[in-house]
Amino acid sequence: MMREVVCHKEEIDPGKMKSASLGKIPIVVCRTKDGEFYAFVNRCLHQGAPLSEGVLCGDTKRTDIHGNYEYIKDGEILRCPWHALEYDIKNDGAMLAEPDKKLRSFQVSIEDDQVVVYK
Repeated sequence: MMREVVCHKEEIDPGKMKSASLGKIPIVVCRTKDGEFYAFVNRCLHQGAPLSEGVLCGDTKRTDIHGNYEYIKDGEILRCPWHALEYDIKNDGAMLAEPDKKLRSFQVSIEDDQVVVYK
């Protein structure tokens, strides 16, 4: 099993992300606003854009028949910088537009306050 220490956990603020590598694999480590860490291959499924140059944001959900919406999943949606494809980081990196398509994900743990990613 490949293991890589990415950084100290405080180097990634809640709602932010950091690019890194796992051997030769470019990865992006995301931290949700509630402090959870997730890691994915740092390439959009569409044209390979570096996802770490995108943003962690949220999504909208229609709440009624009158066209009212609420903002949901704040800091849990990874948006590609090139064509704005979006991935739900808490749902295995599933693409919002096509949930059966998912980013390759990696296990993340916190060991002695270090963010460690495994393959």
